[in-house]
Amino acid sequence: MTPVLVFDIETIPDAAGLRRLHPDWSELTDADVAERAFSARREKTGGDFLPLHLHRIVAISCVLRNDAGFRVGSIGASTDSEASLIQSFFGMIDRHSPQLVSWNGTCFDLPVLHYRGLLAGVSATRYWDLGDDDREFRYNNYIARYHTRHLDLMDVLAMFQSRSNAPLDELSKLAGYPGKLGMDGSRVWRAYCDGEIEQIRGYCETDVVNTYLLFNRFQKMRGVLNGDQHAAEEALVRETLQRQPAAHWSEYLQAWPDPVAVG
Repeated sequence: MTPVLVFDIETIPDAAGLRRLHPDWSELTDADVAERAFSARREKTGGDFLPLHLHRIVAISCVLRNDAGFRVGSIGASTDSEASLIQSFFGMIDRHSPQLVSWNGTCFDLPVLHYRGLLAGVSATRYWDLGDDDREFRYNNYIARYHTRHLDLMDVLAMFQSRSNAPLDELSKLAGYPGKLGMDGSRVWRAYCDGEIEQIRGYCETDVVNTYLLFNRFQKMRGVLNGDQHAAEEALVRETLQRQPAAHWSEYLQAWPDPVAVG
């Protein structure tokens, strides 16, 4: 089978970068730098959301589904540098040449990875192949919005119309999956300031499982999976999560009742 790699990132304000851009902020704490940046952004746009190149990546979580089975986790350790996390992510693409799947990856995750990877000096040879090394990538690569090596599930379901976008949390819950549990992107910075990086990584991991489950529902809708295959894939995910010791998986499974057990 073609490996499937579902990915999601979590970010915080790039305090060090903001200090370079604003030398008069050099003596401020990270929290104060972030608040200055949020305040300037609110004045300009009405919201706190910073430009993508000013997002520092603190977690990258993935589902990898291949012939070896189903795996979910966060790349590296919570103490790893941003450069190490990004290099490891692109290294997975170099090794597996997977089908990439995301939720809003076209407009957020991938552009952030591009900017931050460029600044960190990482290598991403397979990802950026547009047919120079592999002719098949000329007509189907990770970069083109309408190619399928990267499937932004939100973008496709919305027919590439941003006004039609649906939130991952709501669509997951409507489909019978747990959705987000106790955290969302707007709370990541506060959680990071409170030293809760492991909780952030756990939250990111549940997001990629939500996305994978919706992807399989999509594969069933378009005829790639039949009903039995889809049920077997969901059972594999559930059985894998049941073997995971982390507390967020117990909470996730409690919010995702087993239809067989309920019946």
